[in-house]
Amino acid sequence: MYAIFEDGSRQYRVSEGDVVRVDYREVEVGSRIEFPRVLLCAAGSDVKVGQPTVEGMKILGTVLGQPSTKIFIQHFRRRKNYRRLKGHRQHYVELKVTNILLPGQTAPPMPEKAPAPVS
Repeated sequence: MYAIFEDGSRQYRVSEGDVVRVDYREVEVGSRIEFPRVLLCAAGSDVKVGQPTVEGMKILGTVLGQPSTKIFIQHFRRRKNYRRLKGHRQHYVELKVTNILLPGQTAPPMPEKAPAPVS
């Protein structure tokens, strides 16, 4: 079973257990994110296409982290004494898709965090 959902101006094709990078938002690691704009859902030969969305369907994900990598852009023209170096860091949220909820299904409760061992 897979689904296509929209977040911001991008569309993502996911199954349960997939790890996806979405646009940055202020969330804590381990919290749950819900995506209500599901455009398509397919389970075998049964395909539900929304017009524009499938009513009542949701995608649930758990935040794994908020990594970012820095990209360096370098411009160079030989023999012209021209060198430019710029950097760009794109922030995003990495999450694991935990559930694809069909219309009428409710979200399972979040698992309780185990207490930290006392040393």
